[in-house]
Amino acid sequence: MTQVEKLRNLLGITDDGKDFILEFTISRVEDTIKNYCNLKEVPTELGGTVLSMAMELYRMENFADEDGKQVIQSISVGDTSTTFSTKDDREKRLLNDYKSQIDPFRRVRW
Repeated sequence: MTQVEKLRNLLGITDDGKDFILEFTISRVEDTIKNYCNLKEVPTELGGTVLSMAMELYRMENFADEDGKQVIQSISVGDTSTTFSTKDDREKRLLNDYKSQIDPFRRVRW
């Protein structure tokens, strides 16, 4: 079973219409891990972590929402302002949530 098929099953997607989005999500997660760990390939031991991170990224980015709705980042009423997390904050949080699994594979760059 491929990573895309596993991710599709974990997300409860029954058809293959979203395979391109799932492949893109897995690729983004793998790139994040490779850049953070300074590796050329993602270790096979991180296969489950890749899937978990891809599930979270898929949900955070609202890829399931096909309406193309815009996300509100800030609301101001009178002198009160509320700011919500941005894309950068979400990606940092995603990486931070899995650092304990990823850190053992990290290499120092000279």
